Amino acid sequence: MNLQSKLVEIKRLSELQKRALLRLGLITVFDLLHYFPVRYGDVSMRTSINEVTAGVPTTIYGKIIKVSVKKSFKTKIPMAEMVLEDLTGKVKAIWFNQPFIGKTFKLGEVVKISGTPTLAKNSLLFANPEIEQADIMNIDTHDSLFQTQGNDINEGEYAGGGYPIYRETKGITSKFLYHLILTIIKTGILDTEPDPLPVDILSKYNLPKFKTAILWMHTPKKTEHAQAARKRFAFEEIFYVQLARNKDKKLFQSQKSYEIVADMNLANEFLERLPFPPTNAQHLAIKNIFDDLVKQTPMARLLEGDVGSGKTAVAAAATYAIIRNRPAQQNFGTLQMALMAPTEILATQHFEGFIQMFAHTGISICLITGRGCRKYPSKVASNTKGWTDISRTQLSKWVANGEIAVVIGTHALIQKNVAFKHLALAIVDEQHRFGAKQRAGLVKKGTHVPHFLSMTATPIPRTLALTIYGDLDLSVLDEMPKGRKPVITEIIAPHDRQRMYKNIVSELQNGRQAYVICPRINAPDEADAEEVAKIQMKNVTTEAKRLEQDELKGFRIGIMHSKMNAKKKEEVMDDFYNHEIDVLVSTSVVEVGVNVPNATNIIIEGAERFGLAQLHQLRGRVIRSSTQAYCYILTDSESVKTTERLGALTKAKNGFELAEMDLLQRGAGVMTGTKQWGISDLAMEAIKNIKLVEAARTEAQNLIETDTLKNYPILDKISEAYRTENHFE
Repeated sequence: MNLQSKLVEIKRLSELQKRALLRLGLITVFDLLHYFPVRYGDVSMRTSINEVTAGVPTTIYGKIIKVSVKKSFKTKIPMAEMVLEDLTGKVKAIWFNQPFIGKTFKLGEVVKISGTPTLAKNSLLFANPEIEQADIMNIDTHDSLFQTQGNDINEGEYAGGGYPIYRETKGITSKFLYHLILTIIKTGILDTEPDPLPVDILSKYNLPKFKTAILWMHTPKKTEHAQAARKRFAFEEIFYVQLARNKDKKLFQSQKSYEIVADMNLANEFLERLPFPPTNAQHLAIKNIFDDLVKQTPMARLLEGDVGSGKTAVAAAATYAIIRNRPAQQNFGTLQMALMAPTEILATQHFEGFIQMFAHTGISICLITGRGCRKYPSKVASNTKGWTDISRTQLSKWVANGEIAVVIGTHALIQKNVAFKHLALAIVDEQHRFGAKQRAGLVKKGTHVPHFLSMTATPIPRTLALTIYGDLDLSVLDEMPKGRKPVITEIIAPHDRQRMYKNIVSELQNGRQAYVICPRINAPDEADAEEVAKIQMKNVTTEAKRLEQDELKGFRIGIMHSKMNAKKKEEVMDDFYNHEIDVLVSTSVVEVGVNVPNATNIIIEGAERFGLAQLHQLRGRVIRSSTQAYCYILTDSESVKTTERLGALTKAKNGFELAEMDLLQRGAGVMTGTKQWGISDLAMEAIKNIKLVEAARTEAQNLIETDTLKNYPILDKISEAYRTENHFE
């Protein structure tokens, strides 16, 4: 037996167990040994159900022994009802107007609920408490990170400290997983497996060796041992990510790019024509970009900024530098820039914006999407639009021979029939919306390696950016242009809903538009994701019909949800943009970056289910004009903690502050959606520890710069796997 041995080959399993292990992603011995406990039980430290007191805010853990969806007898309001049990007793919880909770959480799951219980018919009852799956164990953020914990391990069965609790699924219990892991450990497999981390790194940071860390993870004698093991594996995974990112960066910058003649005088020449004075943050970002452009090696930079902070203007300034440079040994024409956006409507908006900013230069600008192509300027004098529709074949020829300086589009830009003659700058808007192959496809479109600029409006805490985008230099726009009105944000209590709807109606009557965002539902199990999507679709449809018949009667209401295909979503957003829809009822799939200036109102239902950064991004949908905008935050939770957390939306200066709060309060996995990054829950939780992230980053940089992993074949193999399998989109 070795780490790559299949579990089905070493253990007789039922078909139900095989399917359950597959759902958990447990295929090999390696997978199982790295399936770490979500927490460690300690009966002496546990808040028991029989200790819960009416009127006292509390949090309990319990196993679901009953769950149902019904309607209340008197009001017919839909409600979810649940009974939880621990070793000391049972307690009932109900959720009004949230029937999806009864379909989201399943019998046998262990959950955590927080709220203030009341007495109802001499029994304790939680009404509308917060509910979530049991927390994963946190990675400490204090300075004990790299303290030695000793090596007093016991290789026999667990004998104290705290029993491991693993995430379960139908057909597999935590106890089953624990005993299967113990069986494998007892074979002596850990004695023959080499430690992938270099000895000097283990010694420098007092990290336990691989064998010790596995034992401490699954059979801890002390809490400190479990923490030390978690830190070792968190460091290890972030270290692997950093190796992969630094490999990418070294390979990218070993190639030659266009050397651009650019300075701040050129930048100011462009900025003076803008209708607003640039912020200090924009000036600094442009200087960083221009410093990169004058080098012979290609730029690789991430431009991060709040909605409305002026990222497009910075990208346009970089484009201005490109079009002011001619190809080598050529006294005519310009170098080329390509900008790739995730949706057709966003690409079209960029096309129209660049026309406004570059009309005075006389250059040609084109748009390439799945629907068709456009070229500016039009040769028809009577064309008031300024641009004209054109065939893809003809436009592709002009792009290929260098006649078009600025090319804007969707993923259609990376199709085989689109080629560039002098592509000097590639810009990707909302980078995380594209796969790694799509981004690489744009960069490979020219004869030289173009400079690369990625833009995102997603607020990313520094530690997360250092980890996920370790191959990119970072520029941050953390201030807004002067004169922009901040969104008026209100947290609406249930009794205040009618006042809110009255305000919305007034805005709609004045010709404005509004978004209504329905509650987010997290799938407790990957197998339930499809069911959750169906529930969300039903919620959106039901809410739209209710508004149509009640508070917003007489207004045109549209819907959008994740079950729609991309084309249908585009059509709905087009209708909303063209004001053929007054109110858009949607899940959180509302397109990032879409500019609908007339939409100045947003209602966010079930706000406690969103992270602060995501709430801020949703609020950003209505910050696109000089008109006063309004954001209404609704929650049924009575938790003081939730109220305080949501209150931060009314106080924080920008999205970065909120993202940092999210990271500390909820964790990176909740904030970003762990699955989409390809990184474990453990590493995502560790990202809130700046000391750990910077240590892993430094060691990875040193190894790549001095050794390129020639002397570390195991690390080389692991980092290659991270490069090819983890795309971080």
